[in-house]
Amino acid sequence: MEPMTTTTRLLPPLRIGPLEVDTPVVLAPMAGVTNAAFRRLCREHGGGLYVAEMVTSRALVERTPESLRIIAHDPDETPRSVQVYGVDPATIAAAVRMIAEEDRADHIDMNFGCPVPKVTRRGGGAVLPWKRDLFKEIVRAAVREASKFDIPVTVKMRKGVDDDHLTYLDAGRTAEKEGAAAVALHARTAAEYYSGNADWEAIARLKETVKSVPVLGNGDIWQAEDAVRMVEQTGCDGVVVGRGCMGRPWLFADLQAAFEGREDRVRPGLRMVADTIYRHGELMVAHFDDDEDKGMRELRKHMSWYLKGYPVGGEVRRSLGLISTLAELREILDTLDLEAGYPGEEAEGPRGRQGSPRVPSCPEGWLDTQDITPDLEKRLREAELSVSGG
Repeated sequence: MEPMTTTTRLLPPLRIGPLEVDTPVVLAPMAGVTNAAFRRLCREHGGGLYVAEMVTSRALVERTPESLRIIAHDPDETPRSVQVYGVDPATIAAAVRMIAEEDRADHIDMNFGCPVPKVTRRGGGAVLPWKRDLFKEIVRAAVREASKFDIPVTVKMRKGVDDDHLTYLDAGRTAEKEGAAAVALHARTAAEYYSGNADWEAIARLKETVKSVPVLGNGDIWQAEDAVRMVEQTGCDGVVVGRGCMGRPWLFADLQAAFEGREDRVRPGLRMVADTIYRHGELMVAHFDDDEDKGMRELRKHMSWYLKGYPVGGEVRRSLGLISTLAELREILDTLDLEAGYPGEEAEGPRGRQGSPRVPSCPEGWLDTQDITPDLEKRLREAELSVSGG
């Protein structure tokens, strides 16, 4: 680590309803990434609010084994945070009620930001706020059920469908009015997907619009200094970190230091990276009930993120992409040049999904009006029934 210097704290703790998060940083839910194993790994490095993978309301109501696994938390994980997705207020209400009555979470986030076609083509995720009344009904239903147990509900969204169909200011006002405890904005539209640069100015505009609850900024936080710049430029009350922490759980140590006004940063050599990979592997196996093959298959996707910029040859990288046991993982990691130091900027920067802008997949006629027609209401109910899992 670099020398530690103490200065003034950048932001106060984040208050989300009755919860106080000392480090105002939220781990964005990412499908196939932010399971309990990865969340523990991140928590071992720094403070924050760590949100589980998105789960559909229908899957929760049906109590599918995978949906219950997704919302499971370690015994010492607190606060316990889950993210729910759905397009039908009644099903959302039932899912939130189940979570609350069975004491499965301390915080519930509502997903209105996912740009993935299998979600948006059913009217969900980032395109749903275009239907103003539907958005209001879903937030109202979730808050109504969760508030009975003093569980705060937050809303995560994007700027809108595309530049011609922006929704975030309207949605922010509605979420605030309906009792959401915070709103988070990924400053891209659904059409932008993960391409280009996030529009931090939109976060500033949302902060000016939403007055009574925290506004969190999301998009292009690759290192702690990005989070500091976002806060300074937008006035947001905290940050949401997604792709920037993939293969870098120590980013949360950097973020905690930055928000506490310290300059020390984690700059891992290859030995620390290898040890972290193995620790991640152990946690993965435990998460999947000691199934080594399942745990290692889930770990494989993380390898390129962990090793970005480090001197690891193609053959070794390919071998790490085929591991099926912890013993194999240990054997391959031991062949690395563990004395290799931190490679600098080569290990930083964008990782994970990027891609190109695309025309969002929406239900037929979705953008013709912001109202819900009887036919569309019927199709939304059918869409809810046809979606399962996380």
